[in-house]
Amino acid sequence: WQLVERGGGTVQPGGSLRLSCEASGFPTDDYAIGWFRQAPGKEREAIACISSSSFSTQFTDYAESMKGRFTISRDNANAKNLVYLEMNDLKSEDAAVYFCAAPDTISFHPTCALTEADYDYWGQGTRVIVSS
Repeated sequence: WQLVERGGGTVQPGGSLRLSCEASGFPTDDYAIGWFRQAPGKEREAIACISSSSFSTQFTDYAESMKGRFTISRDNANAKNLVYLEMNDLKSEDAAVYFCAAPDTISFHPTCALTEADYDYWGQGTRVIVSS
């Protein structure tokens, strides 16, 4: 299993970025996916998660401090197997390495978790720099 994050880079304060998480070796449709980030000198923190798309209802959850500016979504069209994190009105404190993660078990319920311990596979991360 492999997860690859893309879309990081340098953006000015107030700008936007869309990160993508592409999975290989497993169908992300059947698994919840989480986004996390780690700023220099800080612990990794949860941003958002999205449930498996195997259910009629898709569930998303956000860390309280991330609500409003971050949006997680899936793109399963044409077997793209992608999960996105849209980030708007970026601030200097959003500068970090952003990771996506997946658990090693198929979801049996339309839920997802915002705790690191619930995820077993992690990408290498993509760096976001917010600077004028």
